[in-house]
Amino acid sequence: MSKPDPTTLTHFDAQGQAHMVDVGAKPATHRIAVATGRIEMQPATLAIIDTGTAKKGDVLGIARIAGIQAAKKTSDLIPLCHPLALTRVAVQFEVAAVQYPGAIGIACTATVETVGPTGVEMEALAAVQVALLTIYDMCKAVDRGMSIEGVRVMEKRGGKSGSFDRAIPC
Repeated sequence: MSKPDPTTLTHFDAQGQAHMVDVGAKPATHRIAVATGRIEMQPATLAIIDTGTAKKGDVLGIARIAGIQAAKKTSDLIPLCHPLALTRVAVQFEVAAVQYPGAIGIACTATVETVGPTGVEMEALAAVQVALLTIYDMCKAVDRGMSIEGVRVMEKRGGKSGSFDRAIPC
């Protein structure tokens, strides 16, 4: 199997038709992806989350489960993703300072692992997005101005294309 040209989009065949990439000949390797993002909100909104007084319940606990579920369902959401047997999904939250005055936010980090022929970057990204969307859904009655920002892959390990670490300059 020849090395793919990095400038070629792999989800299109020679005729330009969309297709699912054939990973059948690729060896199974341990693969890890870490994605992050944040939701910015008013300080009063974070206080409601911290004190557990949100009308819909434990915001971060439910958002964590939603993120895990999203990672498991990524191939149902993204048409050309392969269904994967995930070996680990971890979703974590922390309060984070944000860019504009008077606002703060909650950062989300998702770590996803598998042993297989294709990576888990999409699963990590889906986990972060859905976890943050769940926070929005649960708190929108008190803060419709919340904003989801900075969702990105921070790290990827395993597979033929090698490792990626956003903290290391390219």
